[in-house]
Amino acid sequence: MSLQTLHPTYDNGGVALSVIIAIYASYVALDLARRVRGRDREAVVLWTAGGALVMGTGIWSMHFVGMLAMGLPITITYDPTLTLVSWLVAVSVSLISLLLAARDRLSRSAWIIGAIAMATGICGMHYVGMMAMLLTPVILWNAPLVGLSVLIALFASAIALRVFFAMRRLSGLWAYLTQGVAAVILGTAIVGMHYTGMAAAGFPAGAVCGTANGIGGHNLGTMVVFASLILLSITLFTSMLDARQQVRAVSMAASLEQANQQLQGANAELQWMAFRDPLTGLPNRALLEDRLNGALNRISRQANYPGKRKLTKLAVVFIDLDGFKPVNDSYGHAAGDQVLRQVSNRLSELIRDTDTAARIGGDEFLILLEEVEGVSDAVSLADRILQSLSAPLEIADREISLSCSIGIAIFPDHAVRDRLISSADAAMYVAKYNGGNGYAVYAPHMQSGATDQMELQQALRGAVGREEFQLRYQPKVDGRLGHVVGVEALLRWHNSSLGEVLPDVFIPLAERFGLIIAIGDWVIEAVCRQLSIWQREGRHVRVAINLSGYQLRQPDLATRLRHLCTRYSVAPHQLMCEVTESVAMEDTASTQRVLRQLSELGVSLSIDDFGTGYSSLAYLRQLRVQQLKIDRSFIRDLDRSADARAVVDAVIRLAHSLGLRVVAEGVETAEQHAALIALDCDELQGYYLAKPMTAEALREAGLLGSWASS
Repeated sequence: MSLQTLHPTYDNGGVALSVIIAIYASYVALDLARRVRGRDREAVVLWTAGGALVMGTGIWSMHFVGMLAMGLPITITYDPTLTLVSWLVAVSVSLISLLLAARDRLSRSAWIIGAIAMATGICGMHYVGMMAMLLTPVILWNAPLVGLSVLIALFASAIALRVFFAMRRLSGLWAYLTQGVAAVILGTAIVGMHYTGMAAAGFPAGAVCGTANGIGGHNLGTMVVFASLILLSITLFTSMLDARQQVRAVSMAASLEQANQQLQGANAELQWMAFRDPLTGLPNRALLEDRLNGALNRISRQANYPGKRKLTKLAVVFIDLDGFKPVNDSYGHAAGDQVLRQVSNRLSELIRDTDTAARIGGDEFLILLEEVEGVSDAVSLADRILQSLSAPLEIADREISLSCSIGIAIFPDHAVRDRLISSADAAMYVAKYNGGNGYAVYAPHMQSGATDQMELQQALRGAVGREEFQLRYQPKVDGRLGHVVGVEALLRWHNSSLGEVLPDVFIPLAERFGLIIAIGDWVIEAVCRQLSIWQREGRHVRVAINLSGYQLRQPDLATRLRHLCTRYSVAPHQLMCEVTESVAMEDTASTQRVLRQLSELGVSLSIDDFGTGYSSLAYLRQLRVQQLKIDRSFIRDLDRSADARAVVDAVIRLAHSLGLRVVAEGVETAEQHAALIALDCDELQGYYLAKPMTAEALREAGLLGSWASS
């Protein structure tokens, strides 16, 4: 005799809620599928684990709400343990789906196995949930409908995996529209499986639940609905925020990449300029010395492992133009620049590809000859140079004739590696002393010029005590407003016996013999004294002073400067300390500490001769630098070279992006002035605007009245 079975009724509100939850959970699941790929490992693990928990809870809550919507003429409760098991099955199914969604590709076999595993889990969640009622007698199942529910679960799982993979490639509005349609399809399939499974269940009349301590009731259903909706909503909101953050991160990364490319391009230009002479394009002294060291190292290695190969030599040829200064004085610097470019072209044509021709300053050139047999090779080149330069140079529709003096030194015959260039230099001076237009090969007696340096050194030692130093002040003009905003203090030395000695001569000598500290202290005190005088006159002035690298290595520099400011009642911000780029980039603890101390004191920092070395603008910003001074070598070709203009423009733009002011020094023509104004240079300095002058001359010129507080 067959048992009479009951057919449950369903609360329409509960059914509707189960459909809504299924679609909503599907929508959130699809969104999570896009979060678990293309991320770092920690983020993938976090989204996969958390997503499985939320997604599984959403699917399970749909099932549970559907069960609570069922009406039978008996009290229905559920076994807590089996209910928990059904929830764990739902979370496991979600974990499988998200793990598959995170794969780089979904093969056919992985798709089939994954769909079967997901369908098994969905069915397991449903039927374990049904078993949780512990009915006695047990539920009678309609096998065809059970099979149909399994097929629906398999269909939903297979479609879900395909949609998961498709969704993670979409973006924008199309992605959200597709996600909504797919969520409706998947949610409907899941609900269809649930209610097909419910239809397959036959409940015996008179059955009772065997769950003495079971869970159930309307309040529980309400709590499950609200908890699942809140959990799904929080997850969706978090996912949307994460997606937005990813879009912003991608945009910022693209912008940063573009900025880095621009910065690298500008740095490449600066690096090229750091090792090239901007006027002639030849290697500069730094690059030549680098190649010289490389060649010397190769010779040393050959000496250690000679084998059967003959030991090679190298030669340094020092070239100085005869009569170049009158060309500059008579025809101007533009004509002089043309001479230097033509000379560099002729020298480049005379050397081999393995040799290096460099301009090391002014009208001086160096040639490095590698793998020479001896002096004869260098002498042969010297003869060709003399013959080439004897041909007239065409400058501004004129023919100019020049000659040169050449010094030759051979390694290892004439000097050790550290004295090669100075030995060639000494030989060149001998050739020039003998009338020029010739060459001289180095000999030991040619170093007698060192005696002259000793005499200069002795005179320099007593210069401070004899009050032979003076300061000249060169105005710095605001590029936008056109008025004077400060001055640079420039040191001058007049000796009764030697006359005027150029800073390029005595400053390196002072650094070499340890005299620069005393001279630098004199400069700082003289500037503070003059600032005090101007302050009593009611003039607020900012003065820039140059600091040597040796001064920056003095640990008490900032302390001494503070005492001088206090002594003369000078505000530290009225002082600006200028250091060369190479000194600023020194990675020594003492130098960096002193720079920080000066900045903390209130003294402004400026990088002088910027572009002659190779530095990172971002690193200079870390040093609290406020100003960059572009080296005059860049300014010289500004009005006639597109490359020079591009480099200056790049430096100004990069400096402004880091909040640094830019000063152009060496402005000598109206064209240079106009070009710098057009490029938005902050301050300008040079003979075109004003020459260095005494404080009294500044007052008489009426420039003091234009200074404003800055």
